[in-house]
Amino acid sequence: MEAVYELMRQSGFANISWGNWVMFVVAGVLIYLAIRKQYEPLLLIPIGFGVILANLPLAQMGSYGDGIIALIYRQGIQTELLPPIIFLGIGVLTDFRPLLGRPLTFVLGAAAQLGIFVAALSAAYLLDFTYKEAACIGIIGGADGPTSIFLTAKLAPHLLGPVAVAAYSYMSLVPVIQPPILRLLTTEKERAIDMPQARPVSKTAVIIFPIVTGIIASLAIPSSAPLIGMLMFGNLLRECGVTDRLRKTAGGSLIDIVTLFLGLVVGASMDAERFLNHRTILILVLGAVAFAFSTAGGILLGKALNLVLPEKSKINPCIGAAGVSAVPMAARVVQQFVSKSTHGKVNPLMPAMGPNVAGVIGSAVAAGVFLTLLAG
Repeated sequence: MEAVYELMRQSGFANISWGNWVMFVVAGVLIYLAIRKQYEPLLLIPIGFGVILANLPLAQMGSYGDGIIALIYRQGIQTELLPPIIFLGIGVLTDFRPLLGRPLTFVLGAAAQLGIFVAALSAAYLLDFTYKEAACIGIIGGADGPTSIFLTAKLAPHLLGPVAVAAYSYMSLVPVIQPPILRLLTTEKERAIDMPQARPVSKTAVIIFPIVTGIIASLAIPSSAPLIGMLMFGNLLRECGVTDRLRKTAGGSLIDIVTLFLGLVVGASMDAERFLNHRTILILVLGAVAFAFSTAGGILLGKALNLVLPEKSKINPCIGAAGVSAVPMAARVVQQFVSKSTHGKVNPLMPAMGPNVAGVIGSAVAAGVFLTLLAG
């Protein structure tokens, strides 16, 4: 009888807390959104189940314990291994032709990083976060999960769970968040601007672009090299035409495996003790602010450029909203919004892809800037 009592005393049922139950509900919401709403299911399913694992008392399945998940966290996140590999896969899956065909859209991608700095400054000077914590919160505005994880693991690993969940949540909620901002900041006349066909891009240009961009960005901001370098290497594999096996591996099974581990580890960092506090709420709110300002930054720069561009070269300012790094979801949201507003007359999917892929580079560079200024 004593043995039975001891077994019950050391069971998870006897040690579970109200916080664990709350986190089970959070996990359920993430899994529901992934399955029912199909919001980033490849990420939210592993994250949701990782939350469950982290909140099983005495199971040692959290990212900060001594179990198998903690091993993956130490070897995959703390060593900076997994996020750059994700960028390798993103590079393979990214077509930079829309950007090269309209180089001007590069500045829209840069403007769409506005929210990163607005949120970071707000967190540091208004809400008493440290500079390192503020930088990690700000990077949520780039709508780039791997970049958020990469930066947070370096500067503020104790915030990994809230920051990563905010980044991936707002990525998945692009179709909900961006249309009201687009509607508020653009007129019907601006939405009806039909951009001309982009100029053709040569095979030579798409091969040279990742090489030159990788070199210049990494020399300018060396801290961004792990992300930019792997992104451009993956894109070179895509465009060179002679590495088909490597391209398929990096853009297929490899990125799937890494995404699986990354999502699970991120979820497992959300144990009740670290996640359930007022700072988490502030991070989620600031993440929304960052995302909104990033969306607005791209749109407003597009409107400003139209003040100086000749009539035949004007751009549809809506494509600036695609400058956040949620590829290709943000571009599709812009295309659907504009198409609906113009009754199908204007469908700027390819123009929107220019700032969209530029945003991937922009968020990685922003992370490199923060690392250069704050690491150490």
